[in-house]
Amino acid sequence: MSTRTVSAKAPATRRRSHVMMRRRRRRRITLTLGVAVLAALLASVIVPRLPDVVRELSLPLAHEDIIRQQASEKQLDPSLLAAVIYAESRFRDATSHAGARGLMQITPDTARYIARLSGGTQFEQGDLSTPQINISYGAYYLRYLLKRYGDNTVLSLAAYNGGEGNVDRWIADASMAERAFVVDEIPFAETREYVGRVLAARAEYREKYSRELGL
Repeated sequence: MSTRTVSAKAPATRRRSHVMMRRRRRRRITLTLGVAVLAALLASVIVPRLPDVVRELSLPLAHEDIIRQQASEKQLDPSLLAAVIYAESRFRDATSHAGARGLMQITPDTARYIARLSGGTQFEQGDLSTPQINISYGAYYLRYLLKRYGDNTVLSLAAYNGGEGNVDRWIADASMAERAFVVDEIPFAETREYVGRVLAARAEYREKYSRELGL
């Protein structure tokens, strides 16, 4: 091969190399612009929603239509009903080690008790996994407790968590007679913490979800 032939091919090779480099630069620029546009679009959708996302992670709410309906039907504060669900299950359908089931963590025995109180005859344990039925049963029981304890929220919540028998004993105790309504004087640490958590959550639900709860 002659030196002239090699020299003639060299400029063509360099031209092809320059063309390929320009194409790669254009692709990189196009890709960078595409990523920037996509990031801007995502930001326009996600950033305005960040307060809601943070709120829903720290204080979840679901089935608000059922909560509003049951609160209205049972004459309950919807923020209190939401707070009980939050304290019991954080709005997750779960079964505890004690067999309590669903959003409001109702045991089969308590469910049968509620069924008798309400005149229900068709209760099945599987029903407790259904949000409508679970919240309906829990709301009925909460209204029953409020009526039993003279609309005293602290005692009613204590009974929801610690049982009516225990609350009745506390009330009957002479040393508790005048202090039975004070959260700090609830004998059981677990129930004391539970009542405080529900009351704190109720205030937050009132503030953060007033529209969703129809307040």
